[in-house]
Amino acid sequence: MAAPCAAQTREEPAPEPDAYWRLTVSPLAIHYHYAPDHKYVWGFGVERQRADQWLAGLAYFTNSFGQPSGFAYVGKRFPGLFGKPQLFGQLTGGVLYGYRGEFKDEVPYNHHGWSPGAVATLGWQIDRNQAVALHFLGTAALMLQLSYDFH
Repeated sequence: MAAPCAAQTREEPAPEPDAYWRLTVSPLAIHYHYAPDHKYVWGFGVERQRADQWLAGLAYFTNSFGQPSGFAYVGKRFPGLFGKPQLFGQLTGGVLYGYRGEFKDEVPYNHHGWSPGAVATLGWQIDRNQAVALHFLGTAALMLQLSYDFH
C-alpha cells in the first residue's frame, strides 16, 4: 500500500474559537481647543478581536487638517470595567500615517508622514454586536465611534 502524499495528511488549522471581526465608523471628533485650520474629522475601520481580548486593526480617517490618514494598530480590550459588564476600556498602539507638509509637527516623532500612535478608549457594549465608544486622541480631541461585531 502506498503512503499518503503530504497533501492528503496535512490538516487545515482550526478556526480561532470566539474570534470575530468588527467594523467601526467614527462620524465626528471634538477638538479640545479651537483652531481656525481644524477641519471636520471622520473615519472608519476594521478590527479582528480575539477571544483573549487582544485585537489588531486598520483605520482610515481624515485628520484635523483634512489630510487622508491611516492607523495600523494592535491592542487589548478590557471588558467589565468597574464591575459593569457593558463598560469597556481599550488601549491600542501602532503606526500612524498622514500628517504631512505644514502639519508634520502636529504629531510627535513624525518622519515623512509616519509616526507612532496610541489611543485610549472608553466604551459601552450596547448588545452582543453593537457598541459606542469615545477615543481619547492625546491632547487634541475626543472621537466618537460606533461599531458592529460580526460573530
